[in-house]
Amino acid sequence: MMCIDMGGPVNKAAYTFSVGLIASQVYTPMAAAMAAGMVPPIGMAVATWIARNKFTVSQRDAGKASFVLGLCFISEGALPFVAADPIRVIISSVIGGAVAGAISMGLNITLQAPHGGLFVIPFVSEPLKYLGAIAIGALSTGVVYAIIKSKNNAE
Repeated sequence: MMCIDMGGPVNKAAYTFSVGLIASQVYTPMAAAMAAGMVPPIGMAVATWIARNKFTVSQRDAGKASFVLGLCFISEGALPFVAADPIRVIISSVIGGAVAGAISMGLNITLQAPHGGLFVIPFVSEPLKYLGAIAIGALSTGVVYAIIKSKNNAE
């Protein structure tokens, strides 16, 4: 849900649900939601790195900014890519977000802070595993998008 609309109402519903569970001392959904929310912008950056020839110079520059925004849990960093190619970006983002969330939940990683990004790493139960889940999810998104993106708008 975190990856369907990059900061829109579906994303906010998933976030609100996870925050509500913190009050019940259930912390694994928050970790999964935050990991998944970081995936789209980081994944778009990965795609611009591994499939440079499919992106314009301005898109590659947007990928750099998207990476930094993703590290700060600003999902909206992926919006320029969504605007240009909504179906492919959303599909690849949902795949990567699901991978990151599933890994996070499967490893029983918890997060007691109602936010994401590198700023909350001290509040994550398994920081290295959490970062690994995000990296694997972002790599999944980047590879999927690099494969399915068309070349027609590259310079």
